Amino acid sequence: MTVVIKNGTFVNEGVVWSGDLLIENGKIKKISSVIDPPVNSTEINAEGCYVLPGCIDDQVHFREPGLTHKACIRTESRAAVAGGITSFMEMPNTVPNTLTQDLLAEKYILGAKHSAANYSFFMGASNDNLEEVLKTDAKNVCGIKVFMGSSTGNMLVDNEQTLNKLFANVPLLIATHCEDEHTIKTNLAKFKEIYGDNIPVEAHPLIRDENACFLSSSLAVSLAKKHSARLHVLHISTEKELSLFDKSTPLADKKITAEACVHHLWFSTEDYPEKGNFIKWNPAVKSVKDREAIWDAVLDNRIDVIATDHAPHTLEEKSLTYSNAPSGGPLVQHALLAMLEKVKQGKISIEKLVEKMSHSPAILFRIENRGFIREGYNADLVIVDPNSTTPVNKTNLLYQCGWSPFEGYTFSHKINTTLVNGQIVWDNNRIVSHAAGERLMFDL
Repeated sequence: MTVVIKNGTFVNEGVVWSGDLLIENGKIKKISSVIDPPVNSTEINAEGCYVLPGCIDDQVHFREPGLTHKACIRTESRAAVAGGITSFMEMPNTVPNTLTQDLLAEKYILGAKHSAANYSFFMGASNDNLEEVLKTDAKNVCGIKVFMGSSTGNMLVDNEQTLNKLFANVPLLIATHCEDEHTIKTNLAKFKEIYGDNIPVEAHPLIRDENACFLSSSLAVSLAKKHSARLHVLHISTEKELSLFDKSTPLADKKITAEACVHHLWFSTEDYPEKGNFIKWNPAVKSVKDREAIWDAVLDNRIDVIATDHAPHTLEEKSLTYSNAPSGGPLVQHALLAMLEKVKQGKISIEKLVEKMSHSPAILFRIENRGFIREGYNADLVIVDPNSTTPVNKTNLLYQCGWSPFEGYTFSHKINTTLVNGQIVWDNNRIVSHAAGERLMFDL
């Protein structure tokens, strides 16, 4: 398939320019001020629109296998490309947990069959599967996920000897969920004494507080330094944790990196009275002060990437009482739009946003030939109209769970077209191609 994008405003590697782009055989063939469309090519007029490299989301939970009443790879990857996310990395707390190479291989088969976006799947670590973890191929697997705090699922790794062995022996990137379990349990017991089973959702950031996050994150960083491991701390939610990360070292040279998620950059404790369990995540959405500190860290490069932690649950599950409602929510369809809203508000430049959502994930994970608009790279692209709006309501949600924490909000941009490997997968408010995704590959 040959595609020519005409008259676009391209944003890439800190530069904004106007011009054309030619795609052949899934790759970016040519970038120029003017390109004459070849015979029988598909022409996309991008006049007045931004053309961005597709976003790379390093943390999603698509719930397949075993939890497909909440979501599946087919539905959530379609929501992702509708939101301009062309590649994702999915977590191992499915059912069964992805703790063996055979189970990991089964997920890749599902990805190849169903995914509209490019895909990779983390290998999961437990207290007793180090042998299986060490079999993981760094060429075609994004990394190892370690839950250093319990969340959705039962994958808590809390054995000190196991943690030391993982950090000492795993050559792949280790991505961690960091919340100290003892602190959380102690805080929860205090609130149960006061409220019984009727704990208000506003207590969530007090139960999963900054100390729980910092104790665990600082342990992970100390282990990584001790063993010279590659560590990526997911979903930073507190100002206190930011002291752990370096802003001066170039990303390609960093061994310890950090991620911010859209919900921690958008919501705060002020939103719990209105949103309730629909912004209940682990780690918790915290104070305005924490949110602003995270923004500062994104801008000065202590935090390296922006991702979603897309983690859908059914509407019925999220409508339960605080103590019974699971943590997590759907975000991939609206993550780029939400961050473009912050561009419009002057919080971040569009060049910096592209860096954090496209370039930096590619550099950090050493992804081959993606994340940039470069000749010879895979044509993963998103065309955004800054002059059209996107209302969020149940009629236009692609999430299987059928709800969004952004319902009722109208974004000031629209995702017109998304291309994955040169194929148009989203165009004019509809899915066009269904399984265009390829397995991500990584430079060793």
